[in-house]
Amino acid sequence: MMATEPGPHATPPQAEEQGAALALFPIAATLDFYALPASLQEQTLVQFAPQIVAYLAFGLWASHNQAIPARIGLRLGGLRAGLRWGVLTGLLLGGFNTLIMLRVVPCLGYDITFLQATPHAQTPVFLMIPWFICGIALFVEVNFRGFILGRLLAWGRQLLGPRLSPLVGPIAVGISAITFAFDPFMVNTFQHLHWIALWDGLIWGIIWLQTKNLYVTIVAHAVEVMVMYCALRAILMP
Repeated sequence: MMATEPGPHATPPQAEEQGAALALFPIAATLDFYALPASLQEQTLVQFAPQIVAYLAFGLWASHNQAIPARIGLRLGGLRAGLRWGVLTGLLLGGFNTLIMLRVVPCLGYDITFLQATPHAQTPVFLMIPWFICGIALFVEVNFRGFILGRLLAWGRQLLGPRLSPLVGPIAVGISAITFAFDPFMVNTFQHLHWIALWDGLIWGIIWLQTKNLYVTIVAHAVEVMVMYCALRAILMP
């Protein structure tokens, strides 16, 4: 079982954290995107706006707090466990999601051949594996799990207090997973398949909540995408 590794480098008490509510900005930006006219939603820069807002909010939050790596779950002591559990989780999710896309989705009458035209499919394999996929996994996990989920957790506990704090974790995981699955670029690129990101986000969120180890979710994310990328590319682009 994966376990938190508190030790001497444990995350500082959440009550000491400043600006945790900044995580609400990328969530609001995601909601605002869907209120825009369709012509604006098609613009690539507009699709990336919530992520840009997230990284700006992350930078502002980081400038007002200490021990940032520990707060988002990147303690050096967690690297070995992160690799071990991340690879296992990534292989399981990658295999499961590949099966869903190749077997279940077509049986429901949905097309998956559009994946041939996505930026991921058009990028050379030697760039996607491992460089782009690992880079994307790193930035996405720092954003959605380390920052948004972690800060929602801290802010919720500050707001609701000790008595209601057990409710904060499940709510924060749910909100962060929905925000991840409905990221505008995700929806625009993967269309009806973006729903797969919902259970990915829930699983990665639960893992982060239980372990506070972001290495696990980064590695799991990267391995899962590599598995799906290789399988789908072999079948759709022989």
